[in-house]
Amino acid sequence: MADSQATLPPVTIDPALALLEFSSIAAGVLAADAMVKKAPLDIVRAGTVQPGRFLVLVGGPVAEVEEAQRAGLDAAPEVLTDHIFLPGVHPDVVRALAGGRSIQPDDALGVIETANVPAAIHAADKGVKGALVNLMEVRLADGLGGKGIVLFTGVVADVEAALDLAEAALQPAQMVRRVLISQLHNEIAQIIQTSTRFGTQLGWRW
Repeated sequence: MADSQATLPPVTIDPALALLEFSSIAAGVLAADAMVKKAPLDIVRAGTVQPGRFLVLVGGPVAEVEEAQRAGLDAAPEVLTDHIFLPGVHPDVVRALAGGRSIQPDDALGVIETANVPAAIHAADKGVKGALVNLMEVRLADGLGGKGIVLFTGVVADVEAALDLAEAALQPAQMVRRVLISQLHNEIAQIIQTSTRFGTQLGWRW
């Protein structure tokens, strides 16, 4: 798929979400099939992302999602790169996964950069649940070489708390970098609020 976020409609996943990431596309299709056959689910999304990985996202009641996740894990464990299971996933995370962006004129910006997709979703959920922050954006995989980025905004102390919670939830290998900017310059703020994709910003005139 061209953009893993754009393919997700604004649905409500309540109360659980699971996402599995595979290094083999063929094995990912096999796992997705096993998951759907194992339990009734409210939401199923699956497809390729850069660089040659396959994602399977499912949502629904906790027991069914957990059962489906186990089936996916058992289907191709040798090519599973990472996975996440979130009972009671935060609604803002669901909104962000559906491609929604929340723009608020806050001073501080926090960025978590992760090595893969499941880690980014986990970081976003932990940060927004544990601190009074705005989840501006979650970007996943495509255009990022398989990595993920999470953007929090808010008061400096709250954004720092969200970053701490997000980082603490991840393994060292899942983290690429965290950044806290206490007062974002207006020009950069406008750019980030418009889009974090460089290609969308090229309509300038000299």
